Amino acid sequence: MSAFRRTREGDRLGAELSTAVVLFHEAVGRQVGLSAADQRALSLIRREGPFTAGALAQRTGVTSGAATGLIDRLERGGHVRRAADPADRRRTLVAARPDAPGSGALEELGRAMGAFMARYDETQLAVIEDYVRGTIEILTDQTRRLAP
Repeated sequence: MSAFRRTREGDRLGAELSTAVVLFHEAVGRQVGLSAADQRALSLIRREGPFTAGALAQRTGVTSGAATGLIDRLERGGHVRRAADPADRRRTLVAARPDAPGSGALEELGRAMGAFMARYDETQLAVIEDYVRGTIEILTDQTRRLAP
């Protein structure tokens, strides 16, 4: 396969993947009343939190005011809770609630992806992991470049 064809096909598949991810998160969002951006922030809080509002703003590339609004929406929806930071009671941490609405859809996605990935051997998984990590790095760098 020529480099031109490989690049063109890669571009097409990348666009299809991006569209599928956004449409999935929009569908979940309709069920739980969250935008795709709010869901991504919630996912970040679940994986790496708890966060202060400032740290969440920095990680998501939004202003501190926008992060506060995001946290307010997530809290109103029952997705996160605010609590005093045990290391510094003047600070507030935001943590995901394990019983949050809509978590079932994401758990089902995790199960389906796990079953799908079981088709690959260790060598193939290493290539897939390299591709995904590289894609994440590029997207993160490009997001930082576009941030205010």
